[in-house]
Amino acid sequence: MGRAFVYVILGGGVAAGYAALEFTKRGVAHGELCIISEEPVVPYERPALSKGFLLPEAPSRLPSFHTCVGANEESLTPKWYKEHGIELVLGTRVKSADLRRKTLLTATGETISYKILIIATGARSLKLEEFGVTGSDAENVCYLRDLDDANRLVKVMQSCSGGNAIVIGGGYIGMECAASLLINKINVTMVFPEAHCMARLFTPKIATYYEDYYISKGVKFIKGTVLTSFEFDSNGKVTAVNLKDGEQLPADMVVVGIGICPNTGLFEGQLTLDKGGIKVNGLLQSSNNSVYAIGDVAAFPVKIFGETRRLEHVDSARKSARHAVAAIMEPSKTGELDYLPFFYSRVFTLSWQFYGDNAGEVVYYGDFSNSTFGAYWVNKGHLVGSFFEGGTKEEYEAIAKATRLKPAIDDLAELERQGLGFALAVSQKPLISPPLDVSSPPLVLEKPIYAWHATAGVILASSIAAFAYWYGRKRRRW
Repeated sequence: MGRAFVYVILGGGVAAGYAALEFTKRGVAHGELCIISEEPVVPYERPALSKGFLLPEAPSRLPSFHTCVGANEESLTPKWYKEHGIELVLGTRVKSADLRRKTLLTATGETISYKILIIATGARSLKLEEFGVTGSDAENVCYLRDLDDANRLVKVMQSCSGGNAIVIGGGYIGMECAASLLINKINVTMVFPEAHCMARLFTPKIATYYEDYYISKGVKFIKGTVLTSFEFDSNGKVTAVNLKDGEQLPADMVVVGIGICPNTGLFEGQLTLDKGGIKVNGLLQSSNNSVYAIGDVAAFPVKIFGETRRLEHVDSARKSARHAVAAIMEPSKTGELDYLPFFYSRVFTLSWQFYGDNAGEVVYYGDFSNSTFGAYWVNKGHLVGSFFEGGTKEEYEAIAKATRLKPAIDDLAELERQGLGFALAVSQKPLISPPLDVSSPPLVLEKPIYAWHATAGVILASSIAAFAYWYGRKRRRW
C-alpha cells in the first residue's frame, strides 16, 4: 500500500505552511503536493503559542493563527488545502526514510514516495531527563513547542491562579511564558544558569533593562544555578523544585524552556549534517540533490557573514521555505538565499527587533531609563548587528537596511552620538557600485554605412550608457 507525489513536505510547522503557499503561487498542480505531519492540525504560526494563546482574556485560538497570517498573507485553513489539491497526511509519524529509493515509511505501514522531498521537521524541546532530572511527566510540569503543549499549559495555568510558577530557562520561551503567567495572576520565579536572561543574544546591559522591567512587574530571578530535582505529593504532582545551590522553591506548576534539538534522526547517515542540523547550500538543497531542508532543521550559508548557520526563528523558517520552493519550481530564475538574520519578541508593552550578528564591540544609544534605546555591533571595522527597542516600522526597517549594508565604522564615539540617526541616514544612501565600464572593442563593419548613421549610433549608444548608469544606481537604492 502506498501513494506517490511529485513533492512531499515532511513536517507540519511554520515552514511547511509557507512552502505550501509558495508552491501554489508558482503553479503546483492538484495532486502533486503532499504534507506529512505528526500534528493533527494543518500548519499554524508557532509564535502565537507563547503570546496570544496564553492570554486570560480573548485568547488566540485556531483557525485565527494558521499560516500564513504571520506575514499578512491568507490563512491556510484545511479548506484551503483541499481547494488547492494538496494532500494532507496529519497525525502521522514517519518512522523511516530511504532517500536512495525516495520513499518514506509511516508508522501505520504506508509507503509514500516522492520526486522532491522538503524536510521541515523542525526541532523538539530538550527534556529535563537529558540533564539527569526526572519528573517531566508530572501533570503540572509543562513544555511549550506545539499546540498540545499549549493546551496543556493553559489548563495547568487555569488551575494555579494565585499560585507559584517556576520557569526553568531564561531564553525566548522562558521570558515570554513568564510574562504570560504573570498576566494570568500567577507568581513567577525564573531560574537559569547564565548571568543574565537571553544570554545568547543580549548583552548584560540590555538584559538588565528587561530583567528590571520584569522585576517591577513582580517576577523574581534566580541566576547562576540549575534545577536538580523535584519534590512530589502523593498524587505525583510537583510541590517544590530543588536547586543546585541548595535552595528549595515551592511550586504549583513548572514551565521548562531549556532549548531545542533539531529533528534529524531520520536522515543521519544519509545526509551531511552541520551545526546540529541538515547542511544545505544557498538553494536550501542538501547533499542529496532531490532533498531540501528548511526552517529550524536547516544549516544554510548566511552570505552576509560568509559562514553556515542554523537559525531558530520564525522569520528564517518563512523565508527559507519560500526560497526553497522557488529554487525547486524555477531554478533558472532563483539565486542563492541572501538572508539577514532577524529576531524579535513582544512581551507586556515591550517590543524589540535585532538584525545581523552580535559579534564585536557594542555601541549603545538612546535612553535606557525610557522605552526607546538601541545598540550596534561593530566587528572588524564594519557594522554587523543592530538592536532596537520601542521602534516604529520605519525605524526597524532602517536598522535592517543599515545592517545589511555593513557600512565601515571609523569612530565608535561618533556612532554613539548619532545613534538611531546613523541607521536612518545610511538606509537612505544608495549602494556604492563600481564605475560602469562603457568601453567596447572596435566595431567591425561588413558593409559601409552612411556617416549620419554612425553619428546617430554614437549618440544613441552614449545615451543608453548614461541612462543605464543612472537607472542602475536608482534601482539599487534601499
